[in-house]
Amino acid sequence: MTWTFTHDLAAYLAAAGPAVTGEPVANTSLLTVTDALERRGLDAYGSAEPFFGWWTAADGSVAGALLRTPPHPLLIGALPDEAVRALGAALATEPLLAGVDALNARRCDAQVLAAAWGKPSEVTEENRLYRLTGLIAPDPAPAGRARLATPADLPLLLDWAGAFKRETGEPGGPSEVFLRDRLSYGGMLLWEDAAAPVSMAGFFRPIGSVSRVGPVYTPPELRGRGYAAGVTHAVSEAAYAAGASEVLLYTDLANPTSNGIYRRLGYTPVEDRVEVAAV
Repeated sequence: MTWTFTHDLAAYLAAAGPAVTGEPVANTSLLTVTDALERRGLDAYGSAEPFFGWWTAADGSVAGALLRTPPHPLLIGALPDEAVRALGAALATEPLLAGVDALNARRCDAQVLAAAWGKPSEVTEENRLYRLTGLIAPDPAPAGRARLATPADLPLLLDWAGAFKRETGEPGGPSEVFLRDRLSYGGMLLWEDAAAPVSMAGFFRPIGSVSRVGPVYTPPELRGRGYAAGVTHAVSEAAYAAGASEVLLYTDLANPTSNGIYRRLGYTPVEDRVEVAAV
């Protein structure tokens, strides 16, 4: 039983790809990140070189994986307990993990890893993964309607994507390449009221018939009018129409409003993930 770490994306996909795609819900973030790296290059998330890792069980099968795209936290997928314990030990000995200053993992795994890290740390973010179990229209319905975003909307999308990142504390600025890719497959929607855009939502390409909604953003001065519910309902339908049989999304547990909206639309909790950062 061992962890293998590498900068080689092709080696990671060959070794860990089947295990990761075998659990597409729990590993949704790993799948969307590696898809972006394949499509847009290893610098898709920044200039620093990403690295990858996978856990090989006693029978020789790969049973879990992780990756890091600096400056983002170490992103850890679904792992068996023994892999979590071994990763805790590797945090102190593996050279590729030496620069890790934050982890993103399932809550139970993050607790084990934080205890094994050997450095003071704190939980900086708590997110809940939801799965759509039956789409429900907003009631009451918000004023307006959804439409596909187009290249002409790119300046607005960049502005709102940047505002979303600042509000959520996500590192880096908005990416025009990312948004153009979204537009190429109809992955960004706008909600309009009185012919003016008031909210946006996107979805990732279906991978293994699973798609994830995000981001969802309404400017602060336009909130409280149901626009986020309307555009989330529309983008969920669009994800199904694009071929997804499972539609997911993450919410920040510190935001009870968004959690309530998604539950009313038919999303149900799957698991909690937390970010732990060294202090």
